[in-house]
Amino acid sequence: MDDRYCGLTGEVITPDDPGYEEARQEWNRAIQKLPLAIVYCSTVCDVSNAICWARNSCVSIRIRSGGHNYEGYSVGNVVLVIDISRMNGLEIDRENNLLKAQGGVKNNQLYGLVAAEGYPFPGGTCPTVGVSGYALGGGWGYSCRHLGLGCDSLLELELVDYSGKIILANECCNPDLFWACRGAGGGNFGVVVSLTFKLPPKVHRVSLVELYLPGSTEETQAIFIDAWQRWLIGLDERLTIIANMYNSQREGLAIYGRGIFYGPPEEAAEILQPLASIEGMRLTLQYIPFFEAINQIGESYPDSEQFKSTGRFVYEEYDQKEIAEIVGLIRTRPEGSILACVSVYALGGKVREVSNDATAFYHREAKYIIGFQSVWLEQQYAQKNTEWVQQKFDYLKSITMGSYVNFPYSDLPDYEEAYYGRNAGRLERVKSIYDPLDVFTFPQSIK
Repeated sequence: MDDRYCGLTGEVITPDDPGYEEARQEWNRAIQKLPLAIVYCSTVCDVSNAICWARNSCVSIRIRSGGHNYEGYSVGNVVLVIDISRMNGLEIDRENNLLKAQGGVKNNQLYGLVAAEGYPFPGGTCPTVGVSGYALGGGWGYSCRHLGLGCDSLLELELVDYSGKIILANECCNPDLFWACRGAGGGNFGVVVSLTFKLPPKVHRVSLVELYLPGSTEETQAIFIDAWQRWLIGLDERLTIIANMYNSQREGLAIYGRGIFYGPPEEAAEILQPLASIEGMRLTLQYIPFFEAINQIGESYPDSEQFKSTGRFVYEEYDQKEIAEIVGLIRTRPEGSILACVSVYALGGKVREVSNDATAFYHREAKYIIGFQSVWLEQQYAQKNTEWVQQKFDYLKSITMGSYVNFPYSDLPDYEEAYYGRNAGRLERVKSIYDPLDVFTFPQSIK
């Protein structure tokens, strides 16, 4: 090891190493940063040593579990990346229906274990997303209306703080930190090295829902959004769904929706009738084990992408003029874009049953999340696509309230208020207690 990195334990990758180019990459390949070093930690001691080394060397820290942060906040230029992806142990307490996961566990690992035991789980969608980052940011997933957000099943966590010390947080021990870690996003208070979740009741099968309308038009997409916002009112909480209105290089305009219903397909078909009855819409239902459903969803995700994206919370019902403006956002794609998309993620159900100050996840009363993104293949188009999203974002911001911290957007001037609403002040106080030297800082960290 280079003498400059004495004190670091674990595997240290520097720019001189042949594996550096791959090690520095995020899932979003639009993010291209050059860290000073990446240290792959296998133990809590490795994590503690990395924090202490960075402080003694006056080097900034970034924390990475899955590397899926939309804006690449788990990497940076001339920083030490503390990568915990190798800390991926999992253990089920069958007697008490508990799951303990190390901080580097990914969705596919977690689902593989719990599903083998017959459990579902309110986890994320992309198989390689880190469970810790997902849950710390709240955690929208295909089970959230029925089982709650990912953070709602979290009972306890352990993190390594700014001094290299391990801290336990739950309802009784450091409850203010525990409150903050359920919705404030990853990387703000320390390196989370383990999480304990309460497992939901076992299920045999769920209904995997797919809606597809190829060859769509702006008018049809507008009809869908109008039907969607009315359909969500009083929706059976057993169903959670995301729908995409998109303009792709391959298909042109189309609509695609997917979700999970905790019940038989006959009931799902009846519930989905207001959307399925839109002219040209195809409805497919499969009654299959939970693990098979979540695997089918995961298979649609590529190994990596280049994109610029945002996610905002919708609290109101839109009129026809506003809906026309929304679908008009993707009328044309920017140069180099292969996909421009407006997505809607259902909220309500169990998400809304928790008060907005019970955890740091504030936007529980929102009706749904609206996402907006452009995807491209070649790096030369990154700037044009990023600027295009920035230009369109102004309209979305004007009709929504607040942003989802797990879909971070770098151009928010008031990001703490947008992500955390009235919980922002309390989060700042927690930050001052558990990270008084602001060791864990990044472009949109809590100040």
